[in-house]
Amino acid sequence: MDKSRRNWLKAGATITATATGVFSGRIFAAQEQQAGTKIESIPPLTGQPGVRLVTYSVGAQPSIGVVLDDGRLLDLKAEAHARHLKLAFDPSSMLSLIKVGDPALQQVRTLSEHPRSTLLSLETVRLLSPIPRPDRNIYCVGWNYLDHFEEGQAVRTDNKTSTLPAHPVFFTKGTHTMNGPFDPIPYDAANSTSTDWEAELAVIIGRTGINISEADAMNYVFGYSAFNDTTERDIQQKRHGGQWFKGKSLDGHGPMGPWIVTAAGVKLDDVRVICRVNGVEKQNASYQQMYFKIPRIIAELSRGMTLEAGDIIATGTPSGVGFARQPPEFLKPGDIMETDIVGVGVIRNEIKPV
Repeated sequence: MDKSRRNWLKAGATITATATGVFSGRIFAAQEQQAGTKIESIPPLTGQPGVRLVTYSVGAQPSIGVVLDDGRLLDLKAEAHARHLKLAFDPSSMLSLIKVGDPALQQVRTLSEHPRSTLLSLETVRLLSPIPRPDRNIYCVGWNYLDHFEEGQAVRTDNKTSTLPAHPVFFTKGTHTMNGPFDPIPYDAANSTSTDWEAELAVIIGRTGINISEADAMNYVFGYSAFNDTTERDIQQKRHGGQWFKGKSLDGHGPMGPWIVTAAGVKLDDVRVICRVNGVEKQNASYQQMYFKIPRIIAELSRGMTLEAGDIIATGTPSGVGFARQPPEFLKPGDIMETDIVGVGVIRNEIKPV
């Protein structure tokens, strides 16, 4: 690797973003979820005409809505009814909206302008994962920040890889790992006591494609969300032959949300990936420090393999994970894990015994 690029990728980790974790916008009262957490603020969109799309519930039935800049929630089905508009998608399914694509987004933008229906308060609803049950496994990228690759070298049980690979490292998490933005992470001490955090920017694919070029890759991005690739380290590293899948795929170990910000609403160069545990910052890096940027990830992953609308790609975590610390640190029952993707949103999840 070119030395100047190596220094740039590493140096950015020490840069503190201006007002990191502090956003302009309306502050909200507590939104009670299973984890007892809340939405504290609505990050302003860094690009227009992006929108924040949520999946939420009041009772058993999920609904799709838009979180407006003032923090109120627009129910798309109710707004369409008020305007006598037939929706091109199922208003209870984010996957349906994503798969319909541009016609659905145009309807969403139209409905979001000068709403006629009654707007909801976020504190009266429960936010679910934007995609509560993905159609397919969640794709993930390993070792995509240089510092994270290097911090793990001394403690990884498999020492075969001593240099950063020339191509992205891919693995998947099972669909049942998906969890809500404010719901608890299950903790089963009989199975593992080495629960670790991995804050990540998630990319949601908006069009089906194969052999996508880097030049065209961003045209396949629907939007972005906050994600945490929560991992059981002993299962990942010491069981099952060191194969990562099981340690990454326990139920509820993939919280995502609190919404999807559509692609036009995010300036990637302004994005930072931050994790806090009980309010203490553990990870902080910028998108610019990613080794393989999103166009390269999409191009490599789609080579000979179809990506589908609604697929989720977790783009990698920066340095600061628990298992590489001296001494190692792991999440315990009662801990609050906060994943803050600056310019996208914040999720908070309590570690809770089962």
